[in-house]
Amino acid sequence: MQSPGLSQITWGQPPSAVRRSAAPQREASGETRQSAPRPVQTGITRIKIDGKALPERLLRLFALGGPTHLYFQPRTLEEAVQTLATHGGQILSGGTDFYPSLGERAAPGDVIDISRVAEMQGVRIESDHVRIGGRTTWTEIIRTPLPRCFDALKAAAREVGSVQIQNRGTVAGNLCNASPAADGVPPLLALDAHAELISIAGTRRLPLSEFIVGNRKTLLRSDEFLSAVIVPRDLDDAPSAFLKLGARRYLVISIAMVAAVVKLDPRETITQARVAVGSCSVTARRLADLERDLVGVAIARGWTSRVSANHLRPLSPIDDVRGTAAYRNDAALTLIRRALEACTEAH
Repeated sequence: MQSPGLSQITWGQPPSAVRRSAAPQREASGETRQSAPRPVQTGITRIKIDGKALPERLLRLFALGGPTHLYFQPRTLEEAVQTLATHGGQILSGGTDFYPSLGERAAPGDVIDISRVAEMQGVRIESDHVRIGGRTTWTEIIRTPLPRCFDALKAAAREVGSVQIQNRGTVAGNLCNASPAADGVPPLLALDAHAELISIAGTRRLPLSEFIVGNRKTLLRSDEFLSAVIVPRDLDDAPSAFLKLGARRYLVISIAMVAAVVKLDPRETITQARVAVGSCSVTARRLADLERDLVGVAIARGWTSRVSANHLRPLSPIDDVRGTAAYRNDAALTLIRRALEACTEAH
């Protein structure tokens, strides 16, 4: 039975063509008659939108496009989970990565459009964590009042494509797309964020650093989707910064980018630091050795010179059309120093 509010289009076999005889048929009586056209077979078994069947005249219009796959638009998180478990398929939300990846091709399989699941929208500040719904757009991130440690994420949100992309693109989509140059990943890594993954079997959480495992690769199973990003509130008042280097100012894939969060004590000594670098490895990476070496450092003139090329050893930049590996390393080192200075100056 169709769930209320769940839009479903189900397609059957390909529509057969309307056939007409190539020439008039003469019968014994001598009459010339055109053979009657056969009715169009739509191949559609049913279409239901909001639980109501679509009229036959509209079924025939759908048939003109030929056969395709199933399309679902659940209204609730429970419906989305049940639909994925029953039918499988590809999750669609903002569509800013989904549609460009198709080019002129049709979707390769069933599609579950979660863009109307309200439970996955928006940001909630809880007592010990901040919950970012998977459907939350980058524009919502920019506009939502958040603790200072989220300033880097807000800065990254302003770098995600154009304003139109920011209005449609979602946090979950950016993470699940798993591009090495995804702007949202370094600041979320620096916030020690976790990905909340949901399926019919239940919910599990993975550190973001473990969730993304390669270029366009994650640990997301075929029966689950990313419902939220969870950020612990252990650095609320710590200043943060995000810096990005590209070939031009706007609408650019980064050559290197850095997110940093720094917490100081009253004596202006670093008690905690987090630094993440993107576009310089197959996945964005935290620099654990650097973070450890910065603890206890007193802020004074030239203190960022402590950041050395040795701290960048976890990175593995490549040569491509945007820059050489050597250039990326040098750029990352400069961006790290500048991001750390921006954090301490804002304290």
